Amino acid sequence: MTEAPASARSATVLVASTRASAGVYADETGPVIRAWLAERGFAVGDPVVVADAGIAEALATALAGAPDLLLTTGGTGLSPDDCTPEATAALLDREIPGLMEELRRRGLAATPMALLTRGVAGVAGRTVVMNLPGSRGGVRDGLAVLDPILDHLLAQLNGRGDHR
Repeated sequence: MTEAPASARSATVLVASTRASAGVYADETGPVIRAWLAERGFAVGDPVVVADAGIAEALATALAGAPDLLLTTGGTGLSPDDCTPEATAALLDREIPGLMEELRRRGLAATPMALLTRGVAGVAGRTVVMNLPGSRGGVRDGLAVLDPILDHLLAQLNGRGDHR
C-alpha cells in the first residue's frame, strides 16, 4: 500500500489566548505553526484564535472536521484560565506521552519554565492532537519533536507504517 500524497493531509491550528482573541496583541505562534505545516504539504487554513475559555468548543469543532493533525498553542501553563490540556484530554482516545516528555526535555535545555507546561498529546479518532506551549521557544521545540516522526506517526495511525 502506498502512502497518501502529502497534499492529501490536512491540519488545523488552534491558538488559546484570551488576550490575542481580544486584540490586545497579535498572536505570533499560530502563523509559525501554519507555515511549518504548509512547508510539509499539509492543507491548513489560518490559525483559529480563541479565548482560553473557548478552547473546549474550538477543539470539538476542529475534531468534527477530522483533520489528520490538530496542533494547539497556548493555555498549557498554570494560569487560572489555562485549560487546554484538560479540554484536550477529555477528547483523546489514546495518549502519546512520549511527545510531551521530549518537548519538556528539549525545553529544559533553554529554560526551567519548560517543566511547567502541562500539555498532552494523543489520538482522537484518526486525528493526532498535540498541545504546544504558547511561547515561540515552546512551539519551536514542539515542532522539532514532531518533525522526524510525523510522517511515520500518521502512516502508522492509518495502518500503513511499519515498525522498523
